[in-house]
Amino acid sequence: MRIPFLAIPLLATLVLSACTTNDLGDSRGLSKTQTGAIIGTASGAALGAIINHKNRGKGALIGAVGGGLAGTGVGYYMDKQAKDLEKQLQPEIQRGEISVEKRAGDNALLVSMTANTGFDTNSAMLKPGYTTTLNKISRVLNQYGKTTVTVIGHTDSVGSDAANQILSENRAQSVMNYFAGQNVNPLRLEAYGRGESEPRADNATEAGRQLNRRVELWILPVVAN
Repeated sequence: MRIPFLAIPLLATLVLSACTTNDLGDSRGLSKTQTGAIIGTASGAALGAIINHKNRGKGALIGAVGGGLAGTGVGYYMDKQAKDLEKQLQPEIQRGEISVEKRAGDNALLVSMTANTGFDTNSAMLKPGYTTTLNKISRVLNQYGKTTVTVIGHTDSVGSDAANQILSENRAQSVMNYFAGQNVNPLRLEAYGRGESEPRADNATEAGRQLNRRVELWILPVVAN
């Protein structure tokens, strides 16, 4: 299946206005407990494609975020970001609506959100009540500005392959655009749709289909070298 890239360029004025982000200059109390179960991960091939794409534009990214991370600071930075996400999203994690995973091997963060909490059936319009959750994520993304965020939409297998592909693309774009509207630097953002091609559960059951209907955020560090 062809999987189109959906990064949408925004006005230069928006880019410039969003370039200033808070970072790790302040001390903050962090939760010492991590809650919620990790529901699963996307394929290594998908993450590899994201990393390869970002490496091609690495110079521009480093300039946009004011310099990349280096050495042991990369893991520390991403660990703190994961803990802040878990702290902010604790109610959603406890309700099983969202999960946060930190991958030790590549320092990537995977935030996985069930689509039914964010969208009505066959719709790419964000539910008004879900913006509270996205606002929490946006605040953390703005604090940790030396990262990129790839939004990936997934569907179950109900309906045609073509319709599911379009739906997944539109949902990913809706989330990406919302983050840009919350002053997350658009140069850090991109979106893809995977349609029904990457299920993480059996589509033969409603429980499995619910897990497959999801939006994932891959948060990657911008590394200096």
